[in-house]
Amino acid sequence: MSNIEEKYRKAGEIISGAGGTPLPVNDTLMKLLKFFIMEDEVDFIHAFNEKKSQTMDQLKQSSGLSEDEINVKVKKLAARGVIFNQPNSKGIMVYRLLPLLNVGTFEYKFMGKLEKSDRDKEICTLFNQMFVDLKSMVQSNYDAIIPMLMAGPPVDRTVPVLENKPKNEPVKIIINKDIKSPDKIVPSQRVEELIQKFDEIALGHCFCRHYKDLSGSPCKQTDLRETCFTFGKSARFTSEQGFSRMISKQEALQVLKKVEEAGLVHKAYHPNFDTSKDETSICNCCKCCCANGVDAMIAPIANTTNYLAVINEELCIGCGKCVEKCHTHAAYLDKDKKKSGRKEDLCIGCGVCAHFCPQNAISMKEGERIVRIAPKKG
Repeated sequence: MSNIEEKYRKAGEIISGAGGTPLPVNDTLMKLLKFFIMEDEVDFIHAFNEKKSQTMDQLKQSSGLSEDEINVKVKKLAARGVIFNQPNSKGIMVYRLLPLLNVGTFEYKFMGKLEKSDRDKEICTLFNQMFVDLKSMVQSNYDAIIPMLMAGPPVDRTVPVLENKPKNEPVKIIINKDIKSPDKIVPSQRVEELIQKFDEIALGHCFCRHYKDLSGSPCKQTDLRETCFTFGKSARFTSEQGFSRMISKQEALQVLKKVEEAGLVHKAYHPNFDTSKDETSICNCCKCCCANGVDAMIAPIANTTNYLAVINEELCIGCGKCVEKCHTHAAYLDKDKKKSGRKEDLCIGCGVCAHFCPQNAISMKEGERIVRIAPKKG
């Protein structure tokens, strides 16, 4: 192995340990890295070996480069979604090495506009292979890996749809009187309220659907693509690098109306999975493309939600609309009763079933829950 190959392999190990989803450091990963990290930048990636987030002074010491040299490299790497460069809460610029996946280079690459060039197609082919490799790794070590991953913290939070479309009226909320945590910070449960919290909002492409487009497997649920929101410093980063565009609150609410009509699920993301902290982004997920959805998952999905769908059998007419719209296969038709049913352990409380129910027969019961769903074995 040549010296430069050794350097890329070391960079791959460092990036794989930068958070997100750990990836096998194999030929596929090495080829991908060469699209996003040039040969004269590999040594700079090595500077993040011990500490993935650093100030300028720390980077000068770990890299041995001057401030001007660091700024040149950071500018290029940030534009490729390799380094996140934004000030912290104290106004100090922090440079954070991003993982390749969840959330990092993959998401930012496909969040922006694509040229569908030979280069982009090759990158897409390599990511395809990486997902095949990742799935093989999970399946080959299923009994060891899945229990460990199932115990991890929830990656995202469902923000429900709480309006019934056919009857143009609110979805009934069942108050859970057993909740005894008044001091706990409860994050916004209405997506409109969440939007109003932020002055900086950026809109980019859904990276999952965008990636599937280039893979030749376009979304079966919607033609909407610009549906991925980032907020605050994440909005500044994605817009500065051309991955997204800054939008007004009014446009954000208009987009949200469209995604709800398409039956997409609002998924909010918080720093370090801490729901007491302000959201960094919202994805609006489909059933067939999104990696945090049951139909496309490779590893387990872990989601926190504050609601559970409850079906009123007296109102239910057994039309199956909820079964058609459910993202996690929690809804089903009971052939004996000729009514809809719901599997509690699969329900993420997204409200999509309630939104489309022609009888407004589905209520949402309050109560924070964590839903974990494992991929099938074999």
